[in-house]
Amino acid sequence: MPRPSFDRALLAPRHWPAWLGVAMIWLIARLPQRMLMWLGRRLGALVLRIPSARKRIAAANIALCFPELDAAAQARLVDANLRDIGLMLVEFALGWLGSDRRIQSIPTRIEGLEYLEAARAQGKGVLLVGGHFSHLELCARLVSQRIRIAGMYRAMDSAVFEWVVLRARLDYADAMIEKADIRGTVKYLRNGGTLWYAPDQDLRSKDVAFVPFFGVPAATLTATHHLARMSGAWVIPFFHRRLPGNQGYAMRLGAPLTDFPGDDAAADTARINVCIEQMVREAPEQYLWVHKRFKTRPPGTPAIY
Repeated sequence: MPRPSFDRALLAPRHWPAWLGVAMIWLIARLPQRMLMWLGRRLGALVLRIPSARKRIAAANIALCFPELDAAAQARLVDANLRDIGLMLVEFALGWLGSDRRIQSIPTRIEGLEYLEAARAQGKGVLLVGGHFSHLELCARLVSQRIRIAGMYRAMDSAVFEWVVLRARLDYADAMIEKADIRGTVKYLRNGGTLWYAPDQDLRSKDVAFVPFFGVPAATLTATHHLARMSGAWVIPFFHRRLPGNQGYAMRLGAPLTDFPGDDAAADTARINVCIEQMVREAPEQYLWVHKRFKTRPPGTPAIY
């Protein structure tokens, strides 16, 4: 995908609030790391205090997925997750508009690169399958310092943010592929590319299977099965988490899934959910619980939200 050219229509007065937002994000991305994290924690405390539907969604998700926790422990996890949203906001700013020098200064640990090297030695493309954690955008940029990766994206509603963010992503990503561009995705993987893919959101798509996620039937995209089948790419679980204090971020590539894809798309999709569930259990407060993960329900099943 070529870098988007600038359209003078983006300077129209109706876009000025968006440009002001971009300016604020740019300034936040220039804060020293300690100050950035301090701001994120303060924003998280603000998110926690403000009543919102997202808080109720997070509480419903956590109650479903962690029935072994008592009510007090579930409430503490909800609070920690809402506080984490503040850090997510500043991490998005840093991932999008932080300078290369700043990104290089962030402590980063990556394990499992030997699996990626093995795939490349055999001329195989790789699907790095992960989940929607709060620091996804920043970790995509951090890992791009070591791995040439592509990402799948959905166009933003704001034309200004679409121009700014897509240009920023194309500065570090090997490619950006629209979610609907299956042919382009398969071609990229067949050519030995590495694609980061997170299939853990309920997008009300037709190509889903109801498979367990934390023991709850969840409408889950079957695209991982189909992309692997059409491209011959290896599927490698990819996990990332924020470390305590100012220790930075840890990322881990798991061993490629064996006998994947199989003959059953639903069974393969269930295997992917097991991988993502294992990732979430390592850092549950950093997962995007405010998303309506169980929005689409099996026929005859009552709504959750």
